[in-house]
Amino acid sequence: MRMPEVRIIAKNFMDMVASMPSMKLDKLYENGFICEAILRSLPPLAKKYVLQLLHIDGLVSAKLLEEWVLPDGFSKHRVAIDRLVQLRVFIEAADRKNEKTYKVNPTFQRSLQKLLLHGGTLPRESMPSNITVRLPTLEDLEAYALEQWERFLLQLISPSHAEKSLNISSSLMKVFQRRLVSQRDREAPKLTESGFQFLLMDTNAQLWYIIREYISNSEERGVEAADLISFMLELSFHVIGEAYNINTLTDFQRNIIKDLADLGLVKLQQGRKESWFIPTKLATNLSVSLADSSSRKEGFVVVETNFRVYAYSTSKLHCEILRLFSRVEYQLPNLIVGAITKESLYNAFENGITADQIISFLQQNSHPRVAERIPSVPENVTDQIRLWEADLNRVEMNDAYYYDEFPSRDVFEGACDCAREWNGMLWEDSKKMLMVVKAEVHTYVRDYLRSQK
Repeated sequence: MRMPEVRIIAKNFMDMVASMPSMKLDKLYENGFICEAILRSLPPLAKKYVLQLLHIDGLVSAKLLEEWVLPDGFSKHRVAIDRLVQLRVFIEAADRKNEKTYKVNPTFQRSLQKLLLHGGTLPRESMPSNITVRLPTLEDLEAYALEQWERFLLQLISPSHAEKSLNISSSLMKVFQRRLVSQRDREAPKLTESGFQFLLMDTNAQLWYIIREYISNSEERGVEAADLISFMLELSFHVIGEAYNINTLTDFQRNIIKDLADLGLVKLQQGRKESWFIPTKLATNLSVSLADSSSRKEGFVVVETNFRVYAYSTSKLHCEILRLFSRVEYQLPNLIVGAITKESLYNAFENGITADQIISFLQQNSHPRVAERIPSVPENVTDQIRLWEADLNRVEMNDAYYYDEFPSRDVFEGACDCAREWNGMLWEDSKKMLMVVKAEVHTYVRDYLRSQK
């Protein structure tokens, strides 16, 4: 029996942080930047509670907190409190009267107080411009980050079409491919259902998924998850486009920064004497993305009523994604032309991709010229995609048992009654005394027949 795929949820990894053991979480909260990132990620009401209780050392009763909100805001109050307790920002306890109370986590409280009173200073300052000549412009840096990210994704989903110049270690690639790509013996790797869902996400959500996997598997590589999270969130507070000396990093952080450069989060540069890293927009989004802020990408796909697909893109990655469910006919420098066919869709369905996922992808990536149109993808195309999927699901295979050569009609009819009693009769021919029953009732019918001998 095929186990259902675990769906990827396009969220930040605060749930993963909340699931960490309390000792590791307290260690994390020793870093002021982590505390600020956590504070940013909280719902507005939760932020208000933290700031109001930040300089109160004693316990505060749950009833008192409930009085701070109007009756119609109680559901938001409950969500805020639950989040604070999950993240151990609030520690829940009972007082002498056995009533519920809360207090701010002392480690979190000290770190955030220090940050607010004295200001946060990064452990490294940006390098002066007379040492770092010819730094890339912000536009060049953004183009580099997106190009590097796209090359990484291409290597992830289609190693045969990826550029050889991207030297991501095979062990690291296996970490990312674990849920996104499946490979049977002597077969080319195939994208899983989760892999296709991953490609449908916006860049921020994809980034968080990869970072989550990277952190989740850190202990296999002998790296402490808390240290990794701490460094990554600290990195998100650096300034885009500024150069930071690599000598200010620990050996552990230097290894991490090389992996992050492969993902396009930083750009590494070498001078005559010094070398430095430059954070890109992807790195600074690590902190911003905690609030699940994502904007719609500008689309590139036009689908016509005759099932033709025109993708205005120079991207190899876009071409590979379209190949998953359509027949790509030719590619010009800035245009990919293809067609959605029955055969191309059947290949997609066999790989675990659903009709709804394909339609969603086409709608989410509609070219601006057709994105405002309702519907952005012609109805005859979406209906046909769903019909072709339904064609594959018309026949359902189930294990069953076939019975013949009954010794008498009474035994045959008794066996039929037994199968019906257990709701397992699939087919019978009373003239020829033949029957087919569900596999799960076979033992009951067999026991009945043995009792008749």
